[in-house]
Amino acid sequence: MSDSASKTPGKYSRVMLKISGEALMGDQGYGLHPPTVARIAQEVKSVHDMGVEICMVIGGGNIFRGLQGSAQGMERATADYMGMLATVMNALAMQAAMEALRIHTRVISAIRMDEVCEPYIRRRAIRHLEKKRVCIFAAGTGNPYFTTDTAATLRANEMNCEAIFKGTKVDGVYDKDPQKFADAQRYDNVTYDEVLQKHLGVMDASAIALARDNDLPIIVFSLDEPGGFRGILAGSGTYTRVHG
Repeated sequence: MSDSASKTPGKYSRVMLKISGEALMGDQGYGLHPPTVARIAQEVKSVHDMGVEICMVIGGGNIFRGLQGSAQGMERATADYMGMLATVMNALAMQAAMEALRIHTRVISAIRMDEVCEPYIRRRAIRHLEKKRVCIFAAGTGNPYFTTDTAATLRANEMNCEAIFKGTKVDGVYDKDPQKFADAQRYDNVTYDEVLQKHLGVMDASAIALARDNDLPIIVFSLDEPGGFRGILAGSGTYTRVHG
């Protein structure tokens, strides 16, 4: 096991925060809910204020989901590219919320659109992090057939992050949906192989395999719990740790 995989959450100095596009909807059924975006930005700021370097990847499912478009007869590659564009919109919204809090933030896209964000150049992105800027990686990997979970794991490895923090609606990984089953059991720790074998739905299989191959731990926690992100990095809080 690598040094980063054996660290406790309070020891991390550079992390990847992965959230879904749906997390930005609030109670709406579609799109962006500005107060929710602002609340998440405040959560990120609280961790940034601790001196932790932060990368982010935000899904696009609140605007367009490639798999749904594909299921409705659209060509899969085209649908996935549309989903990538949705992630850029979410990233720009989060950047605006972060900079309203006076946190310097860069949106870095895997698809070139120089008028609105930077192209992905690994060394430049690392330099931003070293300067304590938050880096939001948009447009997935730039390729169809890959999810933003896989993009988050890829970028986390490229940026030398010490862990991926997966913000969800529940406080960890359960053996079944706790919102549907009262007897659902939460794991404190679970291995990559168990996630794959039991289909626990933490991330898609490609992302889990990539994290496993690079001993990159995944911390699953509730993004709806105020102070939860900071609490875990301060050495407390409720979460599930996925590791080797």
